[in-house]
Amino acid sequence: MTIYPAIDIKGGRCVRLLQGRADQETIYADNPADVASEFRAAGSGWVHVVDLDGAFAGEPKNLDAVQAIAAIGMKVQLGGGLRTRAAVERALGFGVARVVIGTRAAESESFVGELVQAFGEKVAVGIDAKNGQVAVKGWVATAAMTAIALAKRMDQLGVRTLIHTDIGTDGMLTGPNFAAQEAMLGAGSFRVIASGGVSRREDVVRLAELARRYANLDGVIVGKALYEKRVDLPDLLALGRDQGTKRLKD
Repeated sequence: MTIYPAIDIKGGRCVRLLQGRADQETIYADNPADVASEFRAAGSGWVHVVDLDGAFAGEPKNLDAVQAIAAIGMKVQLGGGLRTRAAVERALGFGVARVVIGTRAAESESFVGELVQAFGEKVAVGIDAKNGQVAVKGWVATAAMTAIALAKRMDQLGVRTLIHTDIGTDGMLTGPNFAAQEAMLGAGSFRVIASGGVSRREDVVRLAELARRYANLDGVIVGKALYEKRVDLPDLLALGRDQGTKRLKD
């Protein structure tokens, strides 16, 4: 099970938002690349990056910061404002390992299908859910479909990785919505990266246990809990490796 430490970028700085609200911002660092370097030093191979300005504006706004992170040598999973093929190609061109399509996935199946045909597993879809409904445009609007319905449509298009975020728990440090994550895991053959609510080591342990029952639980994104020193990244990475070893034994 892969641990994805998260970096959210707004105005060029590393921040966290409470439930995705732009008016509920905490600044953690002026240089996101410095944070990524710390994650790499702790042993992480991946970093999950969100261009928050891009998510709200509909086009990438912090690509210089993203490029600086990619230059460190980590595998970057990038979301936020990637709503055109040109934006996706630009991100992949400077070293992003996987792009995350959010709003456009809910709006245009043909767009996602084109990207999957062109870039394969470098394309993931982010499904952000509020009370089970898909949220879009930086979480300020709700689409007329359920998260599970969208996931099944993406599965049919050949999308192999979904990032499932429960907005109600994101940034709240109250624990993940395990029931929602389990429902998503059972909805298709795609890999699921769980996001939202991790507040303590026990949350990751419980997700690791869930991964023993669902082989398609790829990993978990951890954000605020890291910045608030509630969890230790090397410890979580070790938990993820242990889960992978147990899967092989099983």
